[in-house]
Amino acid sequence: MKLTRRDFSRLAGSGLVAAAISKLFAPALAQNKPLRIGIIAPRSGAAGTAGECGIRAVQWATERMNKEGGIAGRKFELVIEEETNPKDTIERLRRLILQEKVDAIHGLISTGVSLGVAPVAEEEQALVVMWDGTTQDGVKEMMPNSKYVFRSTDNECEAVMGSLLAVKHFKGKFKRVAGINPDYSYGRNNWEAFKQILARYGVETEFVVEQWPKIGTMDLTSHIAALNAAKPDLIFSSMLFADLPVFMKQGHAAGLFNGVKMVLPAAGWQINQLKKEFTPEGIIFGHNTLYFDHPQASPLQKAFVQDYMDRYKEAPHWEADRAYFALATYKAGVEAAQKAGGKWPTQEQVAEAMPGLEVESLGGKGRFRKDKIAEQVFYQGPSTNTNKYDFPTLASIDTFQAEQLQKPPGADFWEWIKTAKMPV
Repeated sequence: MKLTRRDFSRLAGSGLVAAAISKLFAPALAQNKPLRIGIIAPRSGAAGTAGECGIRAVQWATERMNKEGGIAGRKFELVIEEETNPKDTIERLRRLILQEKVDAIHGLISTGVSLGVAPVAEEEQALVVMWDGTTQDGVKEMMPNSKYVFRSTDNECEAVMGSLLAVKHFKGKFKRVAGINPDYSYGRNNWEAFKQILARYGVETEFVVEQWPKIGTMDLTSHIAALNAAKPDLIFSSMLFADLPVFMKQGHAAGLFNGVKMVLPAAGWQINQLKKEFTPEGIIFGHNTLYFDHPQASPLQKAFVQDYMDRYKEAPHWEADRAYFALATYKAGVEAAQKAGGKWPTQEQVAEAMPGLEVESLGGKGRFRKDKIAEQVFYQGPSTNTNKYDFPTLASIDTFQAEQLQKPPGADFWEWIKTAKMPV
């Protein structure tokens, strides 16, 4: 039988477990003990490289912040668990709360997993700060009034930005458009957003073919053949897992990209695997909330990128920023709540203090809105292969704020993109 905090509260009234409760829930916030932050992130499978990058960033941040005094004067430590399917991840969430007695939980990348985990976190009154997870069903927010769960920016931000940049950089240079997107809500929503934004800006297009490979499909030859047969001028793809480099390599071998413009709004997750030899220049290339090679990077980003590349011999991507942002905002919330109350705050007080606090993250300044959805800085632009790396960088950098790219609280996404003031 699973016992939640609510179960224990009910049993406590009987007096049968009063003694046990004091031990089970002995405050992890005792000032002479380190804070414990649970991390739930994938370390294998389709999102394994993303999860590992986030874990590396939060480990780097932990060491750095602890040297500077920790969180409100207390050192903290990480307790890392694997993110897999919703059922197993929920069990690990409960273990972190009830057995490990962590003070907060950070992580979560998959929206499918987040949709299952978030209601449990609310029930357990556990403060959860997501890296990349949302609680959207399609484009509809399912937890608009969460108390303890903080979500990432909407999934569609990068697609909206990529679509706007296609208008900015490519308008008048293409007509026949093809799409190849992952066959789940993220891919389908991004493709539909791309089509609607082109229509809004009066771009005359003919959509010649749509391809929907399952996540993890590594033989994409039939999809590439269909694209080639359609003879598109532009290909839009929101692929972002290990299948993206495979697509680029197989597409290059088939001559798919000759004279074809491309929009890859989430390509930054696979930056180290997208080699110049099979990745053409001039792609609208998305880096989400961290562009590692930004010439005007902050001292914080420069220090992190240098340390990361020296240690791991590869470039960090946006999951590093999401992990750092979650930790920096939690730290700011704890310290603000402690200052306001004059004593160590409860999780509820921290959750109340976090919205609206602006923090410096690796990719720039960010904050959570009152509805506990993040607002951060996004980076995309046309790619170039003229650089010192074996993968593309950006020839020019377009920078948008999340509030320019995601629907406001309570809005319908499809109505919003028809009428919103856009940055292009």
